[in-house]
Amino acid sequence: MLSVKNLYKKYANFTVVNDVSLQVGKGEIVSIIGPSGAGKSTLLHLMGALDKPDAGSVLIDGTDILQLPSKKQARFRNSHIGFVFQFHHLLPEFSAVENVSVPLWIKGESKKEALRQASEMLTIVGLGGRLENKPSELSGGEQQRVAIARALVTRPSVVMADEPTGNLDSANAHSVHSLFLELREKFGQTFVMITHNDTLAAMTDRTLIMQDGKIVSEQKNA
Repeated sequence: MLSVKNLYKKYANFTVVNDVSLQVGKGEIVSIIGPSGAGKSTLLHLMGALDKPDAGSVLIDGTDILQLPSKKQARFRNSHIGFVFQFHHLLPEFSAVENVSVPLWIKGESKKEALRQASEMLTIVGLGGRLENKPSELSGGEQQRVAIARALVTRPSVVMADEPTGNLDSANAHSVHSLFLELREKFGQTFVMITHNDTLAAMTDRTLIMQDGKIVSEQKNA
């Protein structure tokens, strides 16, 4: 479903991502771990077409997204890739259901239909009773669930998560990772996740270990 081939990215004379190739199957949850500065976030940004590599290709459902013209790439990204970040990036003046509706509005859905789908997704992630609450009225764990609902509302091919539990306590972190597993069971959702938490990485199907811009090893998890 996701195929990365020979990705390179340099900043000045420093190679951040160095000839990385990997594949992720549909419905698979893959974690990427490694020390700070290993290139994990840069790799995720390249795979999500948030940044442009110096060489290499990223295919999602057979489409080389890096070769698309910028407008088509933006449309593809909106429809096929969901993003969850360590910082929730919720719009403070919008309610939970409005925040989740944003990708659907960008896609061209009517306001009514977008709010309906957003309400449904918030219910799935356990926030059906918090639709009208603004981010300031939600806990950190609830805000991250809103961000996850927003990433999933377009039913993307893959969700890319960069330290999705980095700001959460251990109980909320475990809850978010369990939610990923539930969403995989419910939707066959594919996830690629960066984490510094080895315990949480062990909950994923496979863990890729990154160091000095390269994938140096891989382990399958029980």
